[in-house]
Amino acid sequence: MLVLDNARIHHAKMVQAFLDGEEGDAFHFIFLPPYSPQLNPIERLWKWLKDEVIVNVFHKDQNDIAQFITCFEQYVLQHPDEVLHRMGCAV
Repeated sequence: MLVLDNARIHHAKMVQAFLDGEEGDAFHFIFLPPYSPQLNPIERLWKWLKDEVIVNVFHKDQNDIAQFITCFEQYVLQHPDEVLHRMGCAV
């Protein structure tokens, strides 16, 4: 089973050809309704990243942004419980 949002790329001809072919038979695809980020847990991670790295922060250049993102990635890797909690997947 594979859950997909309704991003344009998921409906591209090349993707549809894959889904309609033999390879596509190995998967059961579930498309989320359009405009429903609340149903896609990864959207919460992107929001967390933007809130920590982008929002209300002045970065002097692209390298500065990349360094902040790297720090965020390291934090996420070291705190899996917080990641699951923020994504709404914690038990």
